[in-house]
Amino acid sequence: MDSEFTLLERNILKAKGLSEEQLTNLVDMGVSSRASFGEVGTVLTLLELLPELDPAVATRVLEWAVPAAVTEAPAVSTAVVAPTINVDSSDAVFCASCNYKQPKDYTPGDLCVNCGRQAEPIEQCFWCGSSGPGRRCRNCGAAFVPVAELPLALLLRRDGLAKDDIPRRLAEATAEEKDQLWGRVRRGRI
Repeated sequence: MDSEFTLLERNILKAKGLSEEQLTNLVDMGVSSRASFGEVGTVLTLLELLPELDPAVATRVLEWAVPAAVTEAPAVSTAVVAPTINVDSSDAVFCASCNYKQPKDYTPGDLCVNCGRQAEPIEQCFWCGSSGPGRRCRNCGAAFVPVAELPLALLLRRDGLAKDDIPRRLAEATAEEKDQLWGRVRRGRI
């Protein structure tokens, strides 16, 4: 192999992850010394010359050969890009069915402009009896329970459970526990 790479440079490039075949390909393209990597310039260019090269290996090679080029030019990275964060105003309303943001002129009870369902279903509070949209009662702050479980929530309220414990207990209740509660409701012990 007719190369200007010194023995030390060849060993360093192999330690960075280049194979003997990749070294040969580089020499055939005219990259035959540490200084000639300066003409390559960026990780992207090195990857265009050797498409089979791993981006992490290309970055390590150029960091060694031309440290300034890697910091000045954008490098190809396998790192995960941080997600963007969207901040919505406190009066933003999202559909309960499809989570689509409703327009500014939305009023409670309107249908979703995306899926056509009621964006914020009107629920009845088990604690104070008022009704309204959302996930919590706007009057007393209790979390709404599913409409089908409203009689069970009323029963648990009569049993003396705390306002915040009732939705949690219904969510965690097994089918057998709910059947027992429904039995009490049917017997008229509400």
